[in-house]
Amino acid sequence: MKTIVFLGAGRITSALVAGLRCAGHDRPIVVHDRHIAKMRELQRKYEVIAESNLGRAVESAGLLVIAVRPNSVCSLLNEIRAQGIRRQLTAVSLAAGIPLSKLRRALPAPVYWVRAMPSPVCRIAQGLTAISFSRRLSSAKRRQVRHFFALVGEVVDIPEKQLDVFTVTFSSSHGYHALATLIRAAEANGLEPKIARLAATHALADGIASWRSGKLSLDKLLEEAATPGGTAQAVIHALTKAGYPKMMTDALRAGIRRARQNAQ
Repeated sequence: MKTIVFLGAGRITSALVAGLRCAGHDRPIVVHDRHIAKMRELQRKYEVIAESNLGRAVESAGLLVIAVRPNSVCSLLNEIRAQGIRRQLTAVSLAAGIPLSKLRRALPAPVYWVRAMPSPVCRIAQGLTAISFSRRLSSAKRRQVRHFFALVGEVVDIPEKQLDVFTVTFSSSHGYHALATLIRAAEANGLEPKIARLAATHALADGIASWRSGKLSLDKLLEEAATPGGTAQAVIHALTKAGYPKMMTDALRAGIRRARQNAQ
């Protein structure tokens, strides 16, 4: 694979670079960021090439990954456009909510765009990435992008119109938040912290692992775990009565609204 260049040295770049190194990717990785300390930290940890000059970073890219916050994307692309692009280049935007149409207007051909949503779990090369391609991107370039993200986990192609919903659904923050909430609830009911963490981790991580590796449906496993008249069933009924299903639907809608605000 040709040189990967990240514009932005923040959290998702750190996770992706860590995953690439975890997966044995030993090819050059270039990182550009206006914050020198961030680049130096990635250089120290993962032996990336820290490139302080934006033009040189873009010029060296075989695959250009835009990994800045959504509100910084347009200014970055304007700066790249002002410097000029003299060859065909595949660019991947990781910015939630910003559509391909806006990216193409900001930085048109010879740049060809892809949107991708990688999970921070890619840090251990067990992530999940959704990809939406521009129609004009060649099959060879699509394979290159899929191969890149496949190094750090599973890859799924989805229509761009579904990308915002995917983004707010697949986030590992759901698991972390649920785990932290369950631990605090157990402690509030008298379970000592160490045992609360053990019990809550088993409930979420081991339970889901059992479903993924087995042949029983989710409904069957839920029926098995929450027997009629049992304690688990009482907990689930209480969650439902408190509005948990609606709460989750509303929470996802809030995330989708934020993504659409990014597009404006």
